[in-house]
Amino acid sequence: MEPIVQEIFELVKVKMREQAAYSRDAYREVVEETIEYYKEKGYLTDDDNDEFIEEQLLDQWEWLQEKVYSEE
Repeated sequence: MEPIVQEIFELVKVKMREQAAYSRDAYREVVEETIEYYKEKGYLTDDDNDEFIEEQLLDQWEWLQEKVYSEE
């Protein structure tokens, strides 16, 4: 995973825990919000492939569910 994608993923995990949101739909929404946040802050630009980044993050759902949420 690219460093920026990993950074976004870490923030997504924090937001998911804070919101106690553990569904796939909630995960998708948090991913989209976090990507938008990174764009607003200038960490992502129009040159970045948002769709690819989002796809990489969404592909992490099963891992997140197995490794993180199963521990709660």
